[in-house]
Amino acid sequence: MSRKVSRLTLDAFEELRAPCRTCLFWELDPVRRAQVCDGEAADEKDAWLSRVLREWGSCGRVVVVDDQPVGYVIYVPEAFVPGAAAFPTSPVSPDAVLMTTAWVHPDHRGGGLGRMLIQGMARDLIERGGIRAVEAFGDRGAASGLHGKRCAAPEEFLARVGFKTHRTHPTAPRLRMELKGAVRWREEVEGAVERLLGVVRPKQPAPKATRTAPKAAAPKTPLPQHREVPGQ
Repeated sequence: MSRKVSRLTLDAFEELRAPCRTCLFWELDPVRRAQVCDGEAADEKDAWLSRVLREWGSCGRVVVVDDQPVGYVIYVPEAFVPGAAAFPTSPVSPDAVLMTTAWVHPDHRGGGLGRMLIQGMARDLIERGGIRAVEAFGDRGAASGLHGKRCAAPEEFLARVGFKTHRTHPTAPRLRMELKGAVRWREEVEGAVERLLGVVRPKQPAPKATRTAPKAAAPKTPLPQHREVPGQ
């Protein structure tokens, strides 16, 4: 089974069979959201994604299993998602982008694909530069009654993949992942992989020293003998 993480594109987004494919919770404010007909929601979401890709650039990652997209994550500056204002722990810190949606198909959950998406997001933002952190609103506790409705990732999942509580709340805490820490984590992982490869690779024998034959001395050129010429 092959698994990989790649950039989120419109084509890949259309292939995803996610319930949030037509959800506009983040993308529109409540007034505009109420004006969108059910049959137009997917087109509205595609238009939003196209605008973000055009104005800000790469804003998501998709995880593919055996050539089939089965999960994705979206992250953007808060200015692109007016729906974030509905959270009691908003606004997001000015030095961070907001991770809005993280979704994996139920048939593929529990296999580390969510962690792969978060790692792909962190790698993209580190390479982009100029961004210190990623923040996300977490959904805490069954008492909130908002699971699956508020489009927030479970707090437990965010904590497992590297987020830490930045602002507490009974049902909607805001969590933060420092990208500097993600850089150190990546360096540690890469170092561990190199050390592991050094253990499992067979050591190459040192090349044997070859004995070279001594060079033959160059023949001496006889000095010209002085011959006396009569009369000198």
